[in-house]
Amino acid sequence: MPENPPQPPDFTQWPSFPFEGDLRVKRLDDPVPVEPLRKGEGDRECTACSAPDEAYIWVGERWRVRAMDRPTGLPMVLILESRSHFDLGDLPNLLAAELGVMTVRLERAIRSLDGVARVHVNRWGDGSSHLHLWFLARPYGRLQLRGTFLSLWDSILPPISDEQWRENLALVAAWLGEFGGRPLAEPSRIQWQAPARFGAPSSLADAVTPREGEGGSVIEAAEETDEPVGRIPAPRTDPDPIEATGGARTTEPI
Repeated sequence: MPENPPQPPDFTQWPSFPFEGDLRVKRLDDPVPVEPLRKGEGDRECTACSAPDEAYIWVGERWRVRAMDRPTGLPMVLILESRSHFDLGDLPNLLAAELGVMTVRLERAIRSLDGVARVHVNRWGDGSSHLHLWFLARPYGRLQLRGTFLSLWDSILPPISDEQWRENLALVAAWLGEFGGRPLAEPSRIQWQAPARFGAPSSLADAVTPREGEGGSVIEAAEETDEPVGRIPAPRTDPDPIEATGGARTTEPI
């Protein structure tokens, strides 16, 4: 293993790098002889397997989609999970084929939201052995957020409003529900009571009150084991074309 470079690498000068000023490269720790067990390995409980359907924004027979527990800086951050306990390399052929269909379908659903230019799809898997793919929406026109540092910017940017976040979740869930499964996310209820004050909040911070002690962003969920928040069910009985046929549909768009 080569020694740590004495100077920060070139990517610290990229326009997309979120930090500036003097930086110092950390000392690289010695490798451990045995890596620790992830969630869902050995006797460690699997959070995804024990989570009820109501903790997700959309559920199908073999796949589920969950959100973070509160709004973050990006328009949308979602996680696609297999219902069965498999890691990526362990998927049977049917689920491996469906993973491609579900990835494209969810990317299109998120990209259909207003103000979304691109959707980054990531798989890390160092915290949990249960397959989960991250979907991060890059805001339209925010060119500084392009590329590999998008997950960092999610923790830096001020969170979007709770109302917009819930509306986006409901739209994605409904989009997926058009192909089957059950959408469980609903938009915020309209508050008919007279407001305490008129006009927009003085700042975005006034509009959103984070819940103390709860991780919301991609970085805060670095262990990838945060339990998703529950949603109010919106029952739907349409069969998923994938699930009904046992394979990917080829006659209609995904």
